[in-house]
Parts: sequence; C-alpha cells; structure tokens
Amino acid sequence: MTHNIYIYLIVMSAVTLAIRILPITLLRRQIENRFLKSFLYYVPYVTLAVMTFPSIVDATQIPQAGTAALLIGIALAWFGASLFQVSACCCIVVFAVEFFLA
Repeated sequence: MTHNIYIYLIVMSAVTLAIRILPITLLRRQIENRFLKSFLYYVPYVTLAVMTFPSIVDATQIPQAGTAALLIGIALAWFGASLFQVSACCCIVVFAVEFFLA
C-alpha cells in the first residue's frame, strides 16, 4: 500500500487551521452565556486530566503504587500543599510502595 503523505499533511494542516481560524471569524463579540464561558474555561483542565490520570497509574511498575500516589497527591493538593511538595511526596509514595510490594 502506497499512500501520498502530502494528502495527510494537507488534511492535518486544514483541520489544525480550521479549529484556530473558525472561532476567530465566527465569534466577533464577547461571549455572554455563562454556561458556555464556564465550559470553555474548564476544557483545558479536563483535557489535561484525561491525558494525565491514566498515565499516573500505568507509569509505575505496579498499579497500586500509582494509585496510592494519586490519592496522596489529591489529598495534599486539597489541603493546600505546593506543587513541589505534592510531586515530591508522590515520588516518595511510589518509591515506598514499590519497595515494599515489589
């Protein structure tokens, strides 16, 4: 099977440009709808979470270590720990759980 790679590049470029240019050309005024503003505000966070959470569990040797680190990280972040503190504690949790279970 031989495919023309230039067709793939053109389609990829068209889709990438369309999702960036269409909102600018179609939406010329401020968005007033509270639901739509809220939805657009949280889209990057949801996208990041969907890509990150499965990787947290799968990146470790045993899934229990990733799950424990995820739960500890959520708890620390909930109680106001800094990003450095959360990441350091999660690394320590993964190391400890894998040390004792593996």
